[in-house]
Amino acid sequence: MEKVYSLIADEGGARLDKYASERCPELSRTRVQGLVADGYITVNGRPAKAGLKLNIGDRVDITLPPPPPSPLSPEAMPLSILYEDDDLLVVDKPSGLTVHPAPGHPGHTLVNALLAHAPGLAQMGSSPRPGIVHRLDKDASGVMVVAKNNKAQLDLADQFKARSVAKTYLVLVRGHLTPQDGIIEAPIGRDPANRKRMTVLSSGRSARTRYHVARYLDGYTLLEVRTETGRTHQIRVHLAAVGFPIAGDETYGVKAPFLPRLFLHACRLGFKLPSNGEYVEFTAELPPDLAQALKEIG
Repeated sequence: MEKVYSLIADEGGARLDKYASERCPELSRTRVQGLVADGYITVNGRPAKAGLKLNIGDRVDITLPPPPPSPLSPEAMPLSILYEDDDLLVVDKPSGLTVHPAPGHPGHTLVNALLAHAPGLAQMGSSPRPGIVHRLDKDASGVMVVAKNNKAQLDLADQFKARSVAKTYLVLVRGHLTPQDGIIEAPIGRDPANRKRMTVLSSGRSARTRYHVARYLDGYTLLEVRTETGRTHQIRVHLAAVGFPIAGDETYGVKAPFLPRLFLHACRLGFKLPSNGEYVEFTAELPPDLAQALKEIG
């Protein structure tokens, strides 16, 4: 079912695309520009361009066409839900679960499970990742937030872009990492020699990682890590680059005999609720496989 918004410009000189995106928070400026190009936004009953400067009293009509059917299929799978409201879900993602469909993983992802739990996600359009505003690697586990509507998705995406979301991870690295508190700052880009890997690259995107030593163990160090940027494989690449690869990371380090997978767990996530701006934090306990690994080497 389509939605129609009718607005009367109360200021002069504002660009049409900027005005419409500010008055309709569920629409990004890019989405507004697409609607204008497709003729779904008119000014005083006539088609207009995105850069049109509005006059006071201009009538802006915005028609939102119904979203195309989602190409994704809901799949009933167990979900560990830490929190849920009308705008979002906070889940504890298990290791081994891919976040969204991609080449090689057409189904059995977190998105498929979310569609079964919250069918309204299908109304967010034909994107293969409805509601997803950040990701965890398939083998990583821990806290993730997922939007349930377009307005919440834009709000959360803006928080991640502004780097105001607090993300904390528990990470086990091989070796005795010193000093106990440090910052790793190095740009990350696609590895020219292996497109499936990322690497520290002078032409890459800026990336900054903070760490704190939580505990020294026999030949290993348990870290609390905070990322100030959100680059692909950032923690894995940065720690490997300084000579302390994550235990169990076969891509950037070596396999650990006592670990069934990568020791990377998103233990805490803090952000503002889109509904009222209240800052909240959610935590996920260390899963049994990682807790057992610590016992074996502790």
